[in-house]
Amino acid sequence: MKKVSQITLILTMMVALIASQFSFQASSAHAEDTLGLKAEAAVLLDAKTGKIVYEKNADAVLGVASMSKMMAEYSVLEAIKDKKISWDQKVKINHYVHELSKAPGLSNIGLTEGEDYTVKELYEAMAIFSGNAATVALAELLAGSEKNYINFANKKGKELGLKHAKFVNASGLNNSDLMGSHPAGNETDENIMSARDIAILAFHLINDFPESIEYSKIPKLQFRDGETYPNFNWMLPGLNYEYSGVDGLKTGSTDFAGYCFTATAERDGQRFISVIMKADSKDSRFTETKKLLDYGFSNFKVEQLLPAKYQVKGKKSLSVDKGKEDSVKIVTKAPIKMMIRNGEKKNYQPALVLDKKKLNENGELTAPVKKGETVGYITVKPKDGQDYGFLTKDSQKTNRVEVVAAEGVEKANWFVLSMRGIGSFFGDVWSNAASTVKGLF
Repeated sequence: MKKVSQITLILTMMVALIASQFSFQASSAHAEDTLGLKAEAAVLLDAKTGKIVYEKNADAVLGVASMSKMMAEYSVLEAIKDKKISWDQKVKINHYVHELSKAPGLSNIGLTEGEDYTVKELYEAMAIFSGNAATVALAELLAGSEKNYINFANKKGKELGLKHAKFVNASGLNNSDLMGSHPAGNETDENIMSARDIAILAFHLINDFPESIEYSKIPKLQFRDGETYPNFNWMLPGLNYEYSGVDGLKTGSTDFAGYCFTATAERDGQRFISVIMKADSKDSRFTETKKLLDYGFSNFKVEQLLPAKYQVKGKKSLSVDKGKEDSVKIVTKAPIKMMIRNGEKKNYQPALVLDKKKLNENGELTAPVKKGETVGYITVKPKDGQDYGFLTKDSQKTNRVEVVAAEGVEKANWFVLSMRGIGSFFGDVWSNAASTVKGLF
């Protein structure tokens, strides 16, 4: 009977172990994709700070198709800012670009060989109607050739922090669609990135060049040929999947990449960026984007977590060496605001980081200390729960503020310092004498 009980106990423990393992796997899957998105990868973030509020397979390397054109948009706007090119600069269309512009089955606005088009016309064709030939023409203008542009784009990608990005052409088409004139890679290669890479590129595009949205939000392009070309972002006003607040950014689709979409939307001063990669269909990239944006606008908002002049409990002041006062109050220079889930404000706690270069070996400031002098910073961290962090190292700094001296402390004069030294000496003598006497009894 005892043996049977032992077997029963062992079997019970095995069942419990298997059940707990299954439960762990189920909860992990739930954490990975709480929205049940029908897409291979996705990211949702606060467009201002880069705070990530949702991700799914964010670092999986996938095809990006025409979302690649965001790099060309960024490059053109940067070149205009640096006065290397201008909006009204003329670009003469060569034979290859002309032939590509009339290739069947590709998104294009017909460009006439030998005719001049302005940078602005080509940019609009690229940003609104995803014109592939127009993108190549701009790439050639920027770098002399599409091949040179690819080298530039890959270098720029590293500068922006795109860890998995690889460009083999400017447009995002499959190389086999480029009529034997692909600038890099094999015949069947395409541009690849992760959802995080795409989010970083979009984040830089709209923050470094806010004017990019003035073009991406146009639902229809009236071109010089008299034709009207629709934007492939069907979530814009008046289009099939209109969504309040959407004003960008870029769609993409190839057999390899599937259906992709990088969106941005703003409501009541709050802007999100969402990325959907390898959705099931042309339509589902928009329905899945709606899920992401609904989730963001319904569940998250920017909250003030710490006020200006905040003092950390137990560390409201720092000791000061050689000062007229022996300590100085320290406070935050500004409030800390961050996008958080509704109702989770109490889940965040402050963390003080002092500048060790400002402190002596005893952890003290040395007088004189100026009022407003920076002595470190305060950040906030979640006490528990899932936190995806920030998109980039630079954006991570948005959840920290400087800690400064609340008042100035002048250096004590030589007489005061001498008296302190004498007092300290006799204090030590008295302390040692007292210890000695105490030891006798």
